[in-house]
Amino acid sequence: MEKEKYTDRDMELLNSKLGLYTLLQNKKVNLDKVMQEVRYGAELKKQQEELIKLQNWVIKNGKKVVILFEGRDAAGKGGAIRRITEYINPRHFRTIALNIPTSDEKQQWFFQRYINHLPKPGEIVFFDRSWYNRAVVEPVNGFCTEDEYKRFMSQVNDFERMLVQSDTYLIKLYFSISKEEQAKRFAEIKEDPLKRWKMTPVDEKAQELWDEYTRYKEKMFEVTDTEFAPWLIIDANKKSTARLTAISHVLEVIPYKTEV
Repeated sequence: MEKEKYTDRDMELLNSKLGLYTLLQNKKVNLDKVMQEVRYGAELKKQQEELIKLQNWVIKNGKKVVILFEGRDAAGKGGAIRRITEYINPRHFRTIALNIPTSDEKQQWFFQRYINHLPKPGEIVFFDRSWYNRAVVEPVNGFCTEDEYKRFMSQVNDFERMLVQSDTYLIKLYFSISKEEQAKRFAEIKEDPLKRWKMTPVDEKAQELWDEYTRYKEKMFEVTDTEFAPWLIIDANKKSTARLTAISHVLEVIPYKTEV
């Protein structure tokens, strides 16, 4: 006799508001797919509740948190940030996605424009791409000189050490996808009139320059994966799993305490 495919807990989830809503959202009911979505939704909600507790601890204790989201184009960085910030207090976090530097910023110390966006006590700052643009995107696309690249690579660890020593939690996440998955996501973006704006000239060349991105990415990990500011490389081919992994890591790294 075959074992039951779904546990009692699965059936509870399926009969919950989330489960029933997910069932109604699917025109053709594929129970396996529905259960995957429901399990993901339940686990995400549980983690989001913990994120609220974490943020309350950050606010109460005047802590400073910086979380970097890096990865290839279409790796799911923005979606992960949206899930993390969905229910936390918007007055105590910021999401930073900087545009190309102004003429004045180009003449400043490279890190200055990022320093201007670092958190004040009691705040979390999410960088949707960060100073690590200079480690990969800029040299691959010719947006910086070889000297500028080398200078960055020689300074970044000292910069991050100073951040950590100034009582700032620094978390570095890299969302890793395969070349095939990136191509698939690019095709989906181009076919969706609500998402086409996301495709940039840099995105258009990403597949062609795949190997160059890989070379600079590996050099970045080799030089900047330090004991005081390590990278977490996340398998992001499945968006839901990548989001849960990212949140779990944040909850694990920051030693927040829940008030009894």
